[in-house]
This record gives sequence, structure tokens and C-alpha cells, in this order.
Amino acid sequence: MNDYLVECCANSIQSAIQGKLGGANRIELCTNLEVGGMTPSREDIATLMERINIPIRILIRPHANNFMYSKSELSQIISDIHFCKKIGVEGVVIGALNMNGSVNKEQTKAMVRAAKPMNVTFHRAFDDCHNLQQDLEDVIDCGCDTLLTCGQHKNVTDGISNLEQLIKLGNKRITILAGSGVNHTNTEALYKIGIRNFHLSGSRKNQQGKLETDVLLIKAVIDKLAQIA
Repeated sequence: MNDYLVECCANSIQSAIQGKLGGANRIELCTNLEVGGMTPSREDIATLMERINIPIRILIRPHANNFMYSKSELSQIISDIHFCKKIGVEGVVIGALNMNGSVNKEQTKAMVRAAKPMNVTFHRAFDDCHNLQQDLEDVIDCGCDTLLTCGQHKNVTDGISNLEQLIKLGNKRITILAGSGVNHTNTEALYKIGIRNFHLSGSRKNQQGKLETDVLLIKAVIDKLAQIA
């Protein structure tokens, strides 16, 4: 069995299907990918659950302004998490920050409590933080299973040394999921530092100007991993 996992960040049901066709092992469903992703509609979540048979994680993010949430926004997040759990989603992708750029542990723990026993990914809010080791410990302390990150840089290539550090600091207490700029040209370098979980949208703009997953871009990463693993 392969020791790696490829997660397709899908902007729509069609993109999720394209990701699966490309060989992705898991889907992260969101909407508005051009602004970093937001919570998809409940209708789309339910529809995708019927359409594909690989694990699905749902991005829970009510707005794209930042990662700080009011009480009412937190209530909406909790409600969306409960919906995902009720219909049997495999996991959710969540996270909250304080104004100073640290992890908002109180809000994140509330999200994790609502989500369990689903799997929980702390999303790339982590890359807006400023203290790699402390932020990692905070995410672990909140009970998250996975951390999606490019190592607090612009992309995985710039953040590769921090990604390597996160793997060592995490010491198998949390899964490091590398995301932001993952493609077939940097997959091998990431694999060599110990990354085994890869996150990419593999998207291009379609004729309507909307980002949509390209089967071939997902397949290129899968093929590269098959060569080196």
C-alpha cells in the first residue's frame, strides 16, 4: 500500500469529480477558491457525498476576510460542523486566530469538540501565524489531527525548511499536510524531507474564468509519487 496521500482541494462538485478521476485519495470541498476558500453550500456537500466514494473533508470558513470570528460566526461554524457530522462526512477543515496572529485556542477547541469523532484539519490560517513551534503546539493541544500548511511562507517551495522542521517538531503527534503550490515539479523535494500528505487544487481557469481542477495536474503528482515512493 502507498505511504502517501494526495488531497484535492475542489472548488465545486465537478472539480471534486475531476480530482478523483486524477487519482486523489481524498477531497477537500470548498467554494470561492480565488479568495482562499469558504464553506460550500449544504446542498453541494450532500450531493458530493452521493457522487463519490472517497473520503471528503469540508472547509468550514464563513468569510474570507481573515481567520477571526465573532460569536455569531462561531455559532454558524459549529452549526455547519454538526451538519457535516450528521450526514457522515469524514472530516472538517477549521481554525481560528487571535488579532495578534496566534492560534485562538478557545474557538478552535470549540470547533474540534463539535467535530469529533470526525477528523479535523487545522487549515492554512496557520500560515498567517508567526511562531512556528508555539503555533504547532497550540494546534496539537486543540486536538487537531492534521495541519495544512506551507510552513508559514508564501508557498511550499519557500517554506520547505520550515515544513521539514514541523515534521520533526510534530514527532508523529499530528499529520503535516503540505499545501500551497504543490505540483509535480516539487513533489519529490517534499517527499525527501518527509512529507507524505500532499494538498493541491490542480486548477486552471475554465472558459467562464472560474478555477476548476484539471485531471492531468492531479495525475502528474500521483505519477511522480508512484515513481519515487
